[in-house]
Amino acid sequence: MSQSSPLDDFKTALSSVARAVTRDPEVEVGFTADAPAQVGKAIKVPTPSRTLPRDQVAEARGFADAYALRMKHHNERTHAAARPAEPIAAAAFDAMERARVEALGARSMAGMRANLSASLAMRMRSDPISRAQNRDDVPVSSALELMLREVLTGEQAPHGTETGLSLVREWIAKDAGADLTALSMLLDDQAAFAETARVALRNLDLIHGDDPLEDGSEDGGDQEEAEAEADESPDQQDSEEGGSGESQVDARAEMDGDQADDGDSDPDAQEMEGDGDPEMGGEGDEGMLPVRPNRLPTDVPDFNYIRFTEKHDEIIAATELCDADELTRLRAYLDQQMTHLQGAVTKLANRLQRRLMAQQNRAWDFDQEEGQLDAARLARVIVSPGHSLSYKIERDTDFRDTVVTLLIDNSGSMRGRPISIAAISADILARTLERCGVKTEILGFTTRTWKGGQSREDWLAAGRPPHPGRLNDLRHIIYKPADEPYRRARKSLGLMMREGLLKENIDGEALMWAHSRIVARPEERRILMVISDGAPVDDSTLSVNHGAYLDQHLRQVIEWIENRSPVELCAIGIGHDVTRYYSRAVTIMDAEQLGGTMVEQLAGLFDID
Repeated sequence: MSQSSPLDDFKTALSSVARAVTRDPEVEVGFTADAPAQVGKAIKVPTPSRTLPRDQVAEARGFADAYALRMKHHNERTHAAARPAEPIAAAAFDAMERARVEALGARSMAGMRANLSASLAMRMRSDPISRAQNRDDVPVSSALELMLREVLTGEQAPHGTETGLSLVREWIAKDAGADLTALSMLLDDQAAFAETARVALRNLDLIHGDDPLEDGSEDGGDQEEAEAEADESPDQQDSEEGGSGESQVDARAEMDGDQADDGDSDPDAQEMEGDGDPEMGGEGDEGMLPVRPNRLPTDVPDFNYIRFTEKHDEIIAATELCDADELTRLRAYLDQQMTHLQGAVTKLANRLQRRLMAQQNRAWDFDQEEGQLDAARLARVIVSPGHSLSYKIERDTDFRDTVVTLLIDNSGSMRGRPISIAAISADILARTLERCGVKTEILGFTTRTWKGGQSREDWLAAGRPPHPGRLNDLRHIIYKPADEPYRRARKSLGLMMREGLLKENIDGEALMWAHSRIVARPEERRILMVISDGAPVDDSTLSVNHGAYLDQHLRQVIEWIENRSPVELCAIGIGHDVTRYYSRAVTIMDAEQLGGTMVEQLAGLFDID
């Protein structure tokens, strides 16, 4: 009879507590190397080391308790019916509901209170509020959650968040302090709590315009109920973690092989069948790939930026990260995502194509002594055969040879609609630009693991030397090389749909890598477009360096490229302001805007009126 390990015993204990809290014998707790998540009755928490360190045990317990409390005290239909439409207000509303649910457990059980504090501290270490230097850097959702938690439980904000919280505390207390106090009396009534939370958000000017819920419109209520029912369908993303980047997409069923495309047809002509989104199989990718150490090429100064080790980093083609069958299945899933979105983006892309092609139209010099016979002058030739000015010569156009690189953030906070729409938009733009004779490269950046991976293990084995610099294993992905035709690369874009791919983001080094690739190209004009959803975040690196370490490096790299490189740099931020980093940038609050924004950005770069 085999003996169970301490890790197995710990998992059993977590499951037992979760079942006791939820009063549901089917609840199961397991470990994951990816972001914590709850899918149905399965709870996934961070895997602690085999020696079960006290802090890692507390974090795992905290996430398990938080999800169990949510299953017991949270009604998704009620939440969805009251959730504001504005993205910032919606994220704040989600955070306030999370504070309510966790306060119910923290108030009644001291052990659970300590566990929840540990998991909150872990989340806040990678939250922008821990690195905020001015008010615009502070996510309102995080600040509201922490201040409401103080009111509901009396617990102070986690260490490291005090500076960021102080930048907005006076504003929130002045405009919504009374509402937060009122919320403490409504913990057991989710509907009343939600109504008062909306009042607080309106007083903070986060809810604007006419609101069916505020007006008591029956039509609005019906619409919200329909949205609530949609939220309960299995293809929707769990909204628990709001904008903190820890949500998971519940997309885990199998697709039939005959749904997959052979890769040679144009998606514009495809008719995808089936009802709703297919659910994807989602095993993590840890341990399935050989390590491919590649020293990242860099022609940008390092700015005293340190990498503890580069031997575990990898630059890898998308086709090497999963087998051909899975890639075909993922591409089919992406195609099905495109069925309702493709039309609008394709129209914009076609408009870009027409405008680009107009710049490449042939220009002619007429009435020349020699050259190609001008058909329009045939009458003159017949009447006066000796007339010498009956020829035309094609003139060189000013349209320059161009290459475009799309660098896409593949971090965990891009899960769900943002990464789907980023892949769709990149797909359509690659096709469009190829038709116009513009070569396109599509790259992605993330890390190989959460929590530092082998780089952190090496650092621990070396005795934890101070100030180690970047402390995680980079993964830079080549979805489509510039010289590869779209037809051959289209399946690779489906990889972005793979569960477990998206982890942390170290933007500065990714930007250096993409820059080094495009600057070596022979084209006369080089355009680099970055698509991201916020500041660089790597918990392992930031836990052992100063809080602005990655942020500072990114700013230095951007400043160097914008002022000293021949590469034209622009950026699109999804849900987060990137204009504070890039001088040529736009921020969109809804991922649905991404395709049109990419087209307009490129149109502006091509100097199209």
